[in-house]
Amino acid sequence: GFTLIEIVVVIVILVTLASVATPLYLNYVKRANIGAAKTQMKLLEDALTGYRLDVGSYPDGNTGLQALVENVDNNEKWNGPYLKPAKIPKDPWGREYIYASPGEENREYEISSYGADGQPGGSGDNADVTSYD
Repeated sequence: GFTLIEIVVVIVILVTLASVATPLYLNYVKRANIGAAKTQMKLLEDALTGYRLDVGSYPDGNTGLQALVENVDNNEKWNGPYLKPAKIPKDPWGREYIYASPGEENREYEISSYGADGQPGGSGDNADVTSYD
């Protein structure tokens, strides 16, 4: 069998490895979520471009992204759905994307996610992710 000292040494080694690996893993997950949000926003931007080419303008802020999968305005020029599958994805944190048209700083539209904390603003790990980043 093993002595108590050997078992304690193994436990100390495992705890040390876990204390080094856990922050690295959490940092990787954070970066992966931000990357996934930016990728989804790019897909939404491409769908918005298709919508604009057909209809002549971007969906307004009231209609929002739902106009990409459903003819909410009963516009005869609508040729969607512009997303496949016909469903608006949620951000990597499980919340709806925020769509504004017009966007800030004279942008035609803006797509954003409040990030990990789900609150507007923030910095570092809790920073918002926007389509113009």
